[in-house]
Amino acid sequence: MSPSKPSVVFAHGLWADGSCYSKLIPVLQREGHEVVSAQNSLDSLEGDVDAVRRALARVSAPAILVGHSWGGFVITAAGTDERVAGLVYIAALAPDAGETAQELIGRFDPPPLFAHLEEEDGRIWIARDGISDFCGDLSEADQQLVWATQTSASSQVLGASTDAPAWKSKPSWYVVAGQDHAVVPAHQRFAADRMGATTVETDSAHVVMLSQPEVVLDVIRSAAASV
Repeated sequence: MSPSKPSVVFAHGLWADGSCYSKLIPVLQREGHEVVSAQNSLDSLEGDVDAVRRALARVSAPAILVGHSWGGFVITAAGTDERVAGLVYIAALAPDAGETAQELIGRFDPPPLFAHLEEEDGRIWIARDGISDFCGDLSEADQQLVWATQTSASSQVLGASTDAPAWKSKPSWYVVAGQDHAVVPAHQRFAADRMGATTVETDSAHVVMLSQPEVVLDVIRSAAASV
């Protein structure tokens, strides 16, 4: 890999794993970036931040952190690491100090997806009838694949908070998904505006990196070129 290009480290969201970036990773590798997609346990914010920091240790600095959905919460906490040069948010949560995911989500109209979640033994997952609210712009076969491979998340992550948001000290970019039923677009626009992010909006459901990978790739390329 070329040392002249920043590394890229991905953090995934709830009901996903690191393979959700499978349409981005090979392209970025071919373009000369070192790339690692962290595998978050979705058990706690602290555990997921640790996973991202372990991923940072596997690549060269500087690095761009990319977070989708809950992954935005994770990179907001992990991004204060000195190896991080920039942050890319994809339809993501981006808290200020002391804010929880539950609090942020509650400021806006309830996401339609949240009417289709199931919980047992402190773990949350998407019911089969809710998958279209998560990735409705994918093919039916791909939607069912996403449903079948989802990772359940601890309900405790919704109450976690961070005290040092990285977006206050690092440059940021934000991809707004205009047809999102998981993190509503009004929430995303608020987050992007508050952090002063360079913002791109696209007509996509929640998993933009699967439905419109080129849009996300172009934003990552812009972030990498700027640092």
